[in-house]
Amino acid sequence: MKTKQKTTKPASEAPASDSPVAKEQAELFRSVFNKLQKEIQKVFVGQDDIVENVLSVLLSDGHLLLEGVPGLGKTLLASTLAKTLHLDFSRIQFTPDLMPADILGTMVLEDNKEGGHELRFQEGPVISNFVLADEINRATPKTQSAMLEAMQERQVSVARQTIKLPEPFIVIATQNPVEQDGTYPLPEAQLDRFMIKLQVGYPAEEDYLGILNRTTGTQVSDLEAVSNGEEIIKMRQIVRNIPVSEQVQRYAVRLIMATQPGSPYATEAVNNSVSLGASPRGIQSLILMGKVRALIGGRYAVSCQDLCDVAIPVLRHRIMLGFEGISARISTDDLIREIIESVEKLSD
Repeated sequence: MKTKQKTTKPASEAPASDSPVAKEQAELFRSVFNKLQKEIQKVFVGQDDIVENVLSVLLSDGHLLLEGVPGLGKTLLASTLAKTLHLDFSRIQFTPDLMPADILGTMVLEDNKEGGHELRFQEGPVISNFVLADEINRATPKTQSAMLEAMQERQVSVARQTIKLPEPFIVIATQNPVEQDGTYPLPEAQLDRFMIKLQVGYPAEEDYLGILNRTTGTQVSDLEAVSNGEEIIKMRQIVRNIPVSEQVQRYAVRLIMATQPGSPYATEAVNNSVSLGASPRGIQSLILMGKVRALIGGRYAVSCQDLCDVAIPVLRHRIMLGFEGISARISTDDLIREIIESVEKLSD
């Protein structure tokens, strides 16, 4: 797909939440969301909340980290989503011997028409619309860091060249939390660049039957590309246009500050167990995911409950436990639930 520059409307052009234009945009967003969800469910069985969150990240211009034991369909989900979109797709299988140049690209020496030689940049797989970073924690920190500029700045720098990445751009990374041999934990700086982190669990009992029917018999599901880059960019603009009241913004601020030890809103558990809380990038992700949540519900305004609903996947990888928290085996998900409850009481 050709590179397309993303445009952002001024905030003054955003329609009022109760206007006919707002209702029309909300309905359009739900329509695109539902057709993508329906297409994915032809192949990916169950885990509806996981699918909803994956699509939410795609339509809110973020990146996604999927974590789970082998065989749960993490790679299948990402590749299935890619097939539903008219976008360039590339998969990077991370291994300990993978080098940054294998991801970004490198300069190669080629023969020219005059019989001489010239240097030409050979693009790496990250220069694509949709990048699946499979088992990202198997690569060394040096190689993992090659993804940082691409994920944040939407560009790569190689040999004094800066190459803009095509729009839309999304990275979906997978990692296995159980097997530790030959793996390298992602640094906090890279974790923070993922909008959300999803933990993929085991399927429900009925879902196993659906998996068997679709994978061990003659049934074949034909996927169709039901959306394209232009439409995805338009949906992202709709998300950006949704107004957020000062009350909801302040609630989001308190949720983020409550994850930071020593802040006025931090609970006793946070002060005792957490060494590093969420950053401003966390509140940006919280608001964007809350906007998508509102649109899915047919609303053109974000509520505090929308933020509560997305707080765990948005914040779970942004809270770093200290020695006390690790030794007590405290769950960041449980901490976030406690934070939500404490901030709700403050807001009453």
